[in-house]
Amino acid sequence: MLLPKQMDSTDLDIEFNEAVERVNAHIDPFPADTLLKLYAYYKKATNNYRRPKSKKPIINAFKTNALFQVENISQDKAKQAYIALVKDYFLYRK
Repeated sequence: MLLPKQMDSTDLDIEFNEAVERVNAHIDPFPADTLLKLYAYYKKATNNYRRPKSKKPIINAFKTNALFQVENISQDKAKQAYIALVKDYFLYRK
């Protein structure tokens, strides 16, 4: 996954919000690994550190693990990674 070139904060926020809208508008289910990455990058990008609230403990465990994997990246890097993941997903899906 290639991260987008460096952009200013306003452009990054606009592109991130557009990527979020694209994901939210998508009807078909995402693969589980992609969904977990999107979840983790989104939570990190929005500084939302609330605990996962699934009724299934196994889902909470997977989400928590995904969050641990992004704990050492910045908010801007999380936005860039989210954008890149969305672009790659829609580019390569069949």
